[in-house]
Amino acid sequence: MAADNPFRAFLKADLWREWARQETDQRKEIPPPPIQKPIPPDAPQVALVAPEDFTLGTMPLIEAIRRRRSRRSFTPAPLTLEELSFLLWATQGISRTPSGEPLQRGAAVLRTVPSGGARHPFETYVAARDVTGLAAGLYRYLPLEHTLCFLQEYEAVRPRLALAARQQRMIAEAPVVFIWTVIPYRTEWRYSIVAPICIKLSTSLPDTGGYPKMSATQRYR
Repeated sequence: MAADNPFRAFLKADLWREWARQETDQRKEIPPPPIQKPIPPDAPQVALVAPEDFTLGTMPLIEAIRRRRSRRSFTPAPLTLEELSFLLWATQGISRTPSGEPLQRGAAVLRTVPSGGARHPFETYVAARDVTGLAAGLYRYLPLEHTLCFLQEYEAVRPRLALAARQQRMIAEAPVVFIWTVIPYRTEWRYSIVAPICIKLSTSLPDTGGYPKMSATQRYR
């Protein structure tokens, strides 16, 4: 592809000088947007295993890197609620003080993962088909409470999972599918015109061409 491909424009870091001169909403002292979407008033919440109670996550990092693979063949075993709780906390959980309060830096609440300016624009959804102790359904993760908010029955979501993943049908057979969406203004509040590149840099999954970010989680053979 030509080096001047217009689709690459937002990846370039040539707008920072212009951004430095802009009067962003943060510089206007407009209050920052909420760090978490509101919880529907009638939505049931499901308690997760607290991070201090985890018995998982003891594998050395170097061993986890050595064993990392992408798989399309999986065992039928369900995930446990503790495994799901650990994965949610490890990907979008809130960092806390020893007293249990969210760890804050100014207007930002720090998480277990990095994000440009600690803006954390992502919302985490879970399509849970087979998790021990959890009814099948579509849930949203609430990092401040470390709970799941029930949104929809699983069978209403299942036909759309493979479609959203470009017809990769094994996605719909996974015990759990993680779906990440973005609220751009969380990043735009601080970074305005350079927000797209900041959001892209916060994404650890490969590009899906504008689709929501999705990841199937199963034990593998």
